[in-house]
Amino acid sequence: MKTLNPPSLKHSSKRCLALIISLKIVTGNAVAQDFPIHSSDDIFHPVIAKNGMVATQEDLATQAGLEVLKEGGNAVDAAVTIGFTLAVTLPHAGNLGGGGFMLVHVREDNETIAIDYREKAPLAATRDMFLDENGEVDNQKTRFSHLAVGVPGTVAGLILALEKYGTISLERALQPAIELAENGFPVDEDLRVSLRFAKKQMQASPASREIFYKQDGSLYEVGDILVQKDLAESLKQIAEKGKDAFYRGEIADRIVDEMEANNGLITKEDLAKYKPVIRQPIRGNYRGYQIYSMPPPSSGGVHLVEMLNILERFPLRSLGHNTAQTIHLMTETMKLAYADRFKYMGDTDFVEVPIKRLISKDYADELREKINRDRATPSREILPGNGDFIEESTETTHYSVVDKDGNAVSNTYTLNFSFGTGITVPGTGILLNNQMDDFTAKPGVANAFRLIGGEANAIAPEKRMLSSMTPTIVMKDGKPFLVTGSPGGSRIITTVLQIIINAIDHRMNIAEATNAVRVHHQWFPDELQVERDLNGDTIRLLTDKGHNVVLGRAAGSTQSIMSVNGILYGASDPRKPGALTLGY
Repeated sequence: MKTLNPPSLKHSSKRCLALIISLKIVTGNAVAQDFPIHSSDDIFHPVIAKNGMVATQEDLATQAGLEVLKEGGNAVDAAVTIGFTLAVTLPHAGNLGGGGFMLVHVREDNETIAIDYREKAPLAATRDMFLDENGEVDNQKTRFSHLAVGVPGTVAGLILALEKYGTISLERALQPAIELAENGFPVDEDLRVSLRFAKKQMQASPASREIFYKQDGSLYEVGDILVQKDLAESLKQIAEKGKDAFYRGEIADRIVDEMEANNGLITKEDLAKYKPVIRQPIRGNYRGYQIYSMPPPSSGGVHLVEMLNILERFPLRSLGHNTAQTIHLMTETMKLAYADRFKYMGDTDFVEVPIKRLISKDYADELREKINRDRATPSREILPGNGDFIEESTETTHYSVVDKDGNAVSNTYTLNFSFGTGITVPGTGILLNNQMDDFTAKPGVANAFRLIGGEANAIAPEKRMLSSMTPTIVMKDGKPFLVTGSPGGSRIITTVLQIIINAIDHRMNIAEATNAVRVHHQWFPDELQVERDLNGDTIRLLTDKGHNVVLGRAAGSTQSIMSVNGILYGASDPRKPGALTLGY
């Protein structure tokens, strides 16, 4: 292992504009001819670099990852460093007590692999564990109780990636996180607002109250220093003893003590048995570009490729970006894919999922014939369904990394809700996820993301719950062209879809592709959600076609890197404050 010196991050100045502090490389006319910059506005100008690039939702994590690249580390080294750093600096989504998915492209082997470190149901989990005496879903139990916690996978997943594909030591990867947890960092507006929003659920956990709020219960203000001594100690134990510190050592003991004291299910056996899985990614082809994305238990890759296959036969470029006809075709495609999600998707270690058929061009041809090009098809005519729909949470986070050798990482991980259950394990500083809500607690009843689940996603011991996370790498001529992904709950898949279409069909640079207005339909509820900046005339035309158009809040927070002719172009989504892309 190659050990690198730690970056100096203590009390670093936060929230610098990426376009100001990133090194920009003058590239001549070759790239501009392919991806013209149409606007003088900064938000449409990508960050430009030559040797390496990092895009994350939080600036200290971006700086920590870039420092690793500058010191000679590869994309996986930087990604693992970022993952641990975000557990400190972005506590509502970054995590040690959650899980996620990582896509890695290894340039030397010309291989792209998927690391599944999704949480698992405890051994004592049962199919109907969240139903009350009347057979109805108890949402408090599925979301905010100790029963809601899946066996965490983040620590094992990040360490597996580093051991198999990295070059630096685990100690080096953890140093920025340890320093920031032990010495603290300035609270910014994003963190302050997230803590205000989550205050009610966090009050139920004494350890959460002690760490994330002042002694009198008041909020930290912008500029106050947030110190997390218990989390620093946990990180030090992981640095010294590896994953065993979390899954077999003192941290495991504390997690189990917390479970036993509060009717939770996770045991020492659950933690000791947890293992991440290396899987083959979902592969597709779209207009000559190769698409690599996550396989089940993420539904993201399957339905991303399914939708691209359907849309490939439509002339989206000539129809125009975000015209009524283009949005209509995308919307009808989204409905078909999300109906299939309900019907087929689950953990392939437990259920058979017809992946080959779902991502085939022949199946896309069949689905395309169902699309009425002039009128919206009501969702209930696609498949029957119902649901008690609840507002969506979007508190996941994504980051992308590309190094000088062409290695690439696309990683999405989460606690599910903002701060997960809101429960911190005493003495560890570790927040616990509420991923058990992503199972189908009762077939036909929607979860917190308003997604209706089917039998394939029913709860079972050691099963991984279905996800929408869609870390994606798009290849062209054997090299990474686009590395992207997003948080956003049920909107993740459609957000990534639109980034790809914007880049390939509409030939936008990555900043334009990122900032473009997004739309979303997930089959049920039967509504076309659009961001508020969509043209009013376009909304009227969509309504005339029979769409139930609903103006919604900002969708997703993509962190993307595009590579063209050896030059890297990056963009962090302005929909989330504090996101930062840096290159060198």
